Amino acid sequence: MMKKTGKFSEGIQRFGRSMFLPIAVMAPIGMVLGITGALVQPYMIAKVPFLGIGAINTALKSLQSIANVIFDNLALLFAMGIAYGMSKNEKGIAVFSSVLSYLTLNATMNVWLKVTGTLAEESVMEQVGQGVVLGIHTLQIDVLGGIICGLLAAFAADRYYRKQLPLALAFFSGRKFVPIVSVGFSIIAGLIIPFIWQWVTSGLGELSKVLLSDYVGTFLYTTLNRLLIPFGLHHVWNALIRYTSAGGTYFIDGKEYVGVLPALNYILFKAGPASPAWSMLPKLTRFMAQNQMVETLFVIPAIGLAMYNTAFEKNKKFVKGMIITMVLTAVLGNVTEPIEFSFLFLSPPLFIVYSITRGIYAVLLYMMNTAVGYIRGTIFDFGIFGLMYPGTRWYNIIIVGALMAAVYYFMFKWAILKLNLATPGREDEVSDNNLLQNKMYDKVAELVIEGLGGKNNIVRVENCVSRLRVDLKDINVVNKEKIKESGTTGIFFPSKNHIHVVFGPHVEFVRDAVDDELKRE
Repeated sequence: MMKKTGKFSEGIQRFGRSMFLPIAVMAPIGMVLGITGALVQPYMIAKVPFLGIGAINTALKSLQSIANVIFDNLALLFAMGIAYGMSKNEKGIAVFSSVLSYLTLNATMNVWLKVTGTLAEESVMEQVGQGVVLGIHTLQIDVLGGIICGLLAAFAADRYYRKQLPLALAFFSGRKFVPIVSVGFSIIAGLIIPFIWQWVTSGLGELSKVLLSDYVGTFLYTTLNRLLIPFGLHHVWNALIRYTSAGGTYFIDGKEYVGVLPALNYILFKAGPASPAWSMLPKLTRFMAQNQMVETLFVIPAIGLAMYNTAFEKNKKFVKGMIITMVLTAVLGNVTEPIEFSFLFLSPPLFIVYSITRGIYAVLLYMMNTAVGYIRGTIFDFGIFGLMYPGTRWYNIIIVGALMAAVYYFMFKWAILKLNLATPGREDEVSDNNLLQNKMYDKVAELVIEGLGGKNNIVRVENCVSRLRVDLKDINVVNKEKIKESGTTGIFFPSKNHIHVVFGPHVEFVRDAVDDELKRE
């Protein structure tokens, strides 16, 4: 039973980090849409007349149309991203199969609607949960459909990439069998989903009653978002409210949008500030980046300052660069894990208080009708989605942020000194992170591999946005002190024979160096 529980937990964590690939694409594309969307608005042209010049206006609108294609096909992006992230073998075949699976799923549901006589007229299809996807009139299951297809393709790739068929059918064996069986699975799923869809939406609807309640829902969602970070499940939690009816169902300009993010995308990037739907933003943005902006732009720098001021005097010159790097990683890159993991396992109660306080300031922002939001909480996003659009009340983020910066600074300074926490700079010996700062990733990789018990002890290496995630044969031979020499800001074991090593924005390059080192004889 313990083994099955461990595998399930590992699978959920892998699923969570598989969300990163499509989200990583959405973030910069969303910034492009945010900028172009603001610059073509009448109020902006009135302020800056040259934006109304024909060629400039056409260029901006064309760029907006191109970027919109990404958001119109999010489900397909999630299908490919999930297939890539979840598959352990033949990732390329898994991605290819996910596309076939997605097309097949929608085509099958179209057939089901026709056969059962429930295919709605085009004028009313949005009102009954139907829509056109890639030219196919089907059930509107949106991103959830892409996730299902990605999971099916990943399962097929891992299970059947070495499948042997009878000699007469040998041509279709192995890797070529994966997309074939994915199509078969998708047909089955396409026939089952319409039967169970009403119960699925009903269950998510019940959950939405709690999550969409004004203050309790805002507090609960935001607090759990942080508390789930150690387990790598915060992405799953985010996806639930962003892409399913747990986040609400919204009818805007005669069209149905399921989940917070599709509705927000339409209002920000298509409807614009002149639309009556703009007034909906505070109810949507309370789940999005405005909370993250308080954290990245105010809270994380305050915690970093508290850590620096409580560091031993002899160590300050060593940890200054590390702390600045961790703070800038949050401010510029929206990655908060490096500084969070520097105190998470030293004092879990402090992390719980940190998470609860985050829920409190999310409620404060909502009470003040703050309407700044997209996916990420960087200073760039604040400038685009806060300053460039009217009626966002972006100044609330500064007011609440300044208050929270003071609260977190004194809270962390007190806790570090009172509990004698070994935060950066308070160790007897400080590991210099010059290896990472000087991008000596090959040396980092050597230390990591040695600390993990050598090449023969490593089963699989993966990474998310900030952590190296490694499956091991024997976790008892891990040398944490050796790994710390690499400059990591955190090491922890989320499940049996699985280790996370935090490298922040360096993690992708560390992962490549580790892969290269493992291939060497």
